[in-house]
Amino acid sequence: MHTIAPSSGVTLKSLVQQTSPPPGQINRFVPARLVVQCGYRFDSANTNASTVNTNGIPASNNFAGHVGASRADWQSSCAILASKVVSQQQDTEKTGGAGEITVVNGHKSLDLFPIDNNLPKPLTITDLSPAPMHGSQLRVAYQGVPGAYSEAAAGKAYPKCEAIPCDQFEVAFQAVELWIADRAVLPVENSLGGSIHRNYDLLLRHRLHIVGEVQLPVHHCLLALPGVRKEYLTRVISHPQALAQCELTLTKLGLNVVREAVDDTAGAAEYIAANNLRDTAAIASARAAELYGLQILSEGIQDDSSNVTRFVMLAREPIIPRTDRPFKTSIVFAHDKGTSVLFKVLSAFAFRNISLTKIESRPHRNRPIRLVDDANVGTAKHFEYMFYVDFEASMADVRAQNALAEVQEFTSFLRVLGSYPMDMTPWCPSREE
Repeated sequence: MHTIAPSSGVTLKSLVQQTSPPPGQINRFVPARLVVQCGYRFDSANTNASTVNTNGIPASNNFAGHVGASRADWQSSCAILASKVVSQQQDTEKTGGAGEITVVNGHKSLDLFPIDNNLPKPLTITDLSPAPMHGSQLRVAYQGVPGAYSEAAAGKAYPKCEAIPCDQFEVAFQAVELWIADRAVLPVENSLGGSIHRNYDLLLRHRLHIVGEVQLPVHHCLLALPGVRKEYLTRVISHPQALAQCELTLTKLGLNVVREAVDDTAGAAEYIAANNLRDTAAIASARAAELYGLQILSEGIQDDSSNVTRFVMLAREPIIPRTDRPFKTSIVFAHDKGTSVLFKVLSAFAFRNISLTKIESRPHRNRPIRLVDDANVGTAKHFEYMFYVDFEASMADVRAQNALAEVQEFTSFLRVLGSYPMDMTPWCPSREE
């Protein structure tokens, strides 16, 4: 490595001469190791001009024919030398490679240690940034197979997302917890079939947060293999909710068939196509018929045209509540011993003019039975319940904060499942989305 100083008496010409190998010997010169130090030394005017260095070159500022005759000349020489090194590096990159002859400083050199350009690049701040809240590149877990209504809900909640099918509801929860997915979109209630209790229990068991909701109109179709007629059917399979939502219509169609429940609607269509079942029909979406090559025997077979399923969007972290748009908050609590506890809890919201949109009770798994001793009546057994409540207010609203502070006084357990924007998109029940 060469270090150049103004008083060393090294010129560009002498530097090039030093790099030339003697006859019969090949020296390898790696320009990347050349360090240029602009160490110009300014001698004062009182410095003895007759002082010379070991090479017999005056040490004064003013010596002609050498690098550093003046400060401007020295800086110019450094710039020229640096540009020469850069150009030589570019020539080496163009001609170099493993075991190839490269040209450095006009001489051929064997590059025995090439730089591997395929090494992994360091992480940047872009690589460490969190996933976007909406849009592409989000991995969204849903229960079912392609063609399920949950897949359509995931696409509505996060357009252009990567939908990840899961065979069970709990698998979708675990996919988010294990960072296999970024979000999960799962149904919690239907306008005809009521609540999906399994997911309410899973909300309490897992530590995910509700970050949004989406309401999806349900348009059921009766599907079968091509060429199959309705009078040949002996059974209809689908999700229990779908069977319940189409019970009256199936009777009106004159289908005296067996109803069998399966895990999901699209899974029923897939099962018929995979096993070539010509005596079985499925209740599923039109998209499922397209995906699995089934024909639609009847469309819109739900008992009520206003058939809507509400889905919640789950994430590992909660979102920041706001007050500039309608928000909904979901909580779960267990009441403490005493009378009229539920009335006191509901009154905390009523006194602050906070509307409740849902209240659901589920058995308390850890303490299902409560014994009450009464001297006059004896010992009575009561079921213990967990209560799920949705109300129209944001946690950023002071009214909601005060209401929950009052609710906490009457409950033995209180947990906020999420505070999230309400789905305000209009929908038309007479047409399929």
